[in-house]
Amino acid sequence: MIKIKRALISVSDKTGIVDFALELRKFGIEILSTGGTAKALREAKIPVIEVSDYTGFPEMLDGRVKTLHPKIHGGLLALRDNPKHMESLKEHTIGLIDMVVVNLYPFEKTTQKPGVSIEEVIENIDIGGPSMLRSAAKNHRSVAVVCNTSHYSSIAAELRENQGGLSEKTLQELGIEVFKETSHYDVAIHRYLKAHILEKESAANDFPHCVSLNFVKVQDLRYGENPHQKAAFYRDGNETNGLAAMKQLAGKELSFNNILDLNSAVNIVKEFSNPAVVFIKHNNPCGAAQNADILKAYKQAWSCDRLSAFGGIVAINRDVDLALAKLIAKSGFLECVISPKFSLEALGMLKDKKNLRLLELPQLKEGSKQLDVKRVWGGALVQDEDILTLDEKNLKVVTKQKPAKKEMESLVFAWKIAKHTKSNAIILAKGTKTVGVGAGQMSRVDSVFIATKKADKHTPGSVLASDAFFPKEDAVQLAAKYHIKAIIQPGGSIADEQIIKTADQHHIAMVFTGIRHFKH
Repeated sequence: MIKIKRALISVSDKTGIVDFALELRKFGIEILSTGGTAKALREAKIPVIEVSDYTGFPEMLDGRVKTLHPKIHGGLLALRDNPKHMESLKEHTIGLIDMVVVNLYPFEKTTQKPGVSIEEVIENIDIGGPSMLRSAAKNHRSVAVVCNTSHYSSIAAELRENQGGLSEKTLQELGIEVFKETSHYDVAIHRYLKAHILEKESAANDFPHCVSLNFVKVQDLRYGENPHQKAAFYRDGNETNGLAAMKQLAGKELSFNNILDLNSAVNIVKEFSNPAVVFIKHNNPCGAAQNADILKAYKQAWSCDRLSAFGGIVAINRDVDLALAKLIAKSGFLECVISPKFSLEALGMLKDKKNLRLLELPQLKEGSKQLDVKRVWGGALVQDEDILTLDEKNLKVVTKQKPAKKEMESLVFAWKIAKHTKSNAIILAKGTKTVGVGAGQMSRVDSVFIATKKADKHTPGSVLASDAFFPKEDAVQLAAKYHIKAIIQPGGSIADEQIIKTADQHHIAMVFTGIRHFKH
């Protein structure tokens, strides 16, 4: 247990600081402070000593140097049970500081300001704050260090309970939290400066020697992939878009699998500027459609594979109104619906379904470019995101049979869906709607078989998209058996010549993209 006699307060976020300082004064605690914090405390009639008066050295360099002084750090770092330390403090007339209350310059908030300059960002790199926090945390047996406004009330309560004292356990917890805070802060600075300075000067394919991940917990989840696994959802520390921005309006708590499926669903509907709907099950689309009429798009996506869509996720890139809500209500059991907005009437109809989670994500658009990181045993694989889009001018028709304009439109639609489907991926489409999906098979021909089985009577006259090339002509022969009219695929197989010949024999139009979209 230590008694707090002197505290140094210097905060950027002044939420609750006046009330907390008033609590400290009840125990006769002397308060040192700087700049705007000192001004706020004086305006509240709280006695305060300016750090510059305490150290005898003025603030300088436009406030860049305020607390970097032996009278501050000596008072924080001195070991109270070390006679040499205490003698040194006495020799240099340095007093002890028993508490530091500091939160850091708002670096991340500054980086998110529209049009912010690199100069302003750099000025919001805190130096004195982290230095004080680290000094106090290193000596946490003797110094209470408060870096989070949420702790003010509990610390005040403990001070009242112990007549101005804090327990060893509290000091330990506060000290350890500092290093979490400062490490997060440093990672944010490193990532921003690297992205805005170094990466502008380096080649696009350069990867850093060290990858720093900076994630902040958004919420605990019901469970992980399975009920015996614990899980939580984290947002990228610098990212303001994406699933971390979604707002849950109704339904029970989200699970790990819900968020994985929501991510797949949103990534697909982001491919389309026109109204589009996709149903996702186990990270794969089981139905997708694009249509000028969002109601028709919903019906077409749903009708592709109603059995698989049961218990799935649906993403809609348009607002959900009452008419659309009525269709959703008739679709049987769904886990989640995500849309830019729900009307009040739609919410009124759907929120009574307790198991249906309704999620708003206003901006269904790309955020900043990110690294794609996949954990493996003992390490991680890092790659660029697969954000490459298809330029239709680069498509190459390789068969004698040319796809009609409508068939080409359908092929491009199917290709966009295949991009987000687990390999080996085969998509069958008519117009701008899927009629059959084969996903995640070890053999490409098996994926074709599954897609045709799913499509059933809708297979004849459909078009086929394959996420990667055909290693043999067997898949093309199977497509011909089911009267598929056109195929889009990357090309690049050593068997391309024979595959094109097979397509020609069956009067199937074939288009090469030159792009592969494996999704493991």
